[in-house]
Order: sequence, then structure tokens, then C-alpha cells
Amino acid sequence: MLEIKLLKGASIKGYKLVEGFPGIGLVGPMTISYMIDKLKMEYCGYIDSDKFPPIISIHEGRAMPSVRLYSSDKIKAVIVFAEFAIPVSMVYDLTQKLYEFIKANGLTEIISINGMPTGSASLEETGISNDKVYSIASSKKLAQDAAKAGMIPITEGVATGVSALLLLNAVTSQIDDINILVPVNQNIIDPKYAELAIQSINKMLNLKIDITELDKESKEVEAKIKDLIKKSKETHDTFKKASEDSGPSMYA
Repeated sequence: MLEIKLLKGASIKGYKLVEGFPGIGLVGPMTISYMIDKLKMEYCGYIDSDKFPPIISIHEGRAMPSVRLYSSDKIKAVIVFAEFAIPVSMVYDLTQKLYEFIKANGLTEIISINGMPTGSASLEETGISNDKVYSIASSKKLAQDAAKAGMIPITEGVATGVSALLLLNAVTSQIDDINILVPVNQNIIDPKYAELAIQSINKMLNLKIDITELDKESKEVEAKIKDLIKKSKETHDTFKKASEDSGPSMYA
């Protein structure tokens, strides 16, 4: 079971979809969380699955799903904020559900925010600059728009995860989709990554999101996400051990 639910009365028809599932550098969650706060976006729905870790989030004393949707009438966008890494086994199914959701609600564009590992090679060897933002776009026009916003197009390489599969679907369905990629050191989580992403989003969407408080808030998000990922793993390990200790199932 995997479902995407909008709250009663929520209307997002014609909006853009912005997603940044947890990945290397936690670029997506740091960026998404800050945007939700600074744009005063409203909680409008959630994504749920019986295959998600059995973890809920407590926000302002209220129990909430760990994968939530927020929307803004001002910028005509709906944002996906996840507080745990999506299991690899669920990536394909989640992507399909998201794409069905996009079509059902007439969403016009997809913006994905991710970290891009620089690998073990030095930046000089890879030709990647750590103070630049890179992009992969579904159309030539969108690639040109990204270039005008200061992003460098990636012409060769491999992309993975939900963002990559959304991009592939967008190309075949002729929907605008752009992956915003920030170079990251895989061993470091730095608010600067989110700062670079937001600067690009400001230019792409003609926004003026203030980044002066980003350092403090990004560190809070980092701590929370890392804690939830740790708890998710511990919960999985506990369930697995309990199952093993209980002996053979009568349905085995």
C-alpha cells in the first residue's frame, strides 16, 4: 500500500512540484525545510505506505506523517518534505505514484533538489566547482532557463533515485522537469549546500527567499533527519530480530 493524500479542501491544480528526498549531503531536506518556513507554506497532505519505517513526526505538539506535502498559493507550488531516506526497494513504486499524482492534479513542472557526489577525485580532476550549481533538464528550453539562472548543464553521466525516474517520465510525457544538483563532499553536511540550491531556486522562480538564517535552521534539520534515519535503522533491526527470535511462522 502506497498512497498520496491531499487534505480536505486542498487545491494545487496547475502548481509546480518541488521535491528533495534525503540523500547525500541532505541538500534536499535542508533546502525544502527552509523554504517551507520562509515562504510560510501550509501543510496540505501526506504520503503513506505500510513499507515506510513505523515512525511519526511530532511538530508543535501534533503527530504528523514523516512524508508531508506543503503548498503555497503565492508561488503556486507544492513541496514534498521527507524525514527519512526512501528505501531503494520503494523508489520505483513511489515514483509511479508521484507521477500519477502529478498528472491527476495537472502539475506543470517538477523541480528536484539533490546533492551531487564529487567522488574520491579532486575537484580539479573532475572539473566540478564546489561553488557552482549544476542541472539536468527535460527540455532544451528549460536547460536554457537554468543556464540563465547560473546553473551549469550536465551533458554526460548517470542519475539515480526518485528524481532520476521522474525526469525520465517527464521527458517521455513532455513535462518540464529540472534536477538542481549541488556538489557535495559525501562525508560532510554543510548548510552552504542548501544556500547554493536556494539561490538557484530564487533565480528560477523569481523569489526572494532570505538565506541569512539558513545556517542555524539547516543544522537543526540536519540533526533531526540524521536522528530519524538512525531510529529508522534501529527500528528495522529490532523488528528483524523480534521476527527471528519468535521462531517459524505458522504461515511459513
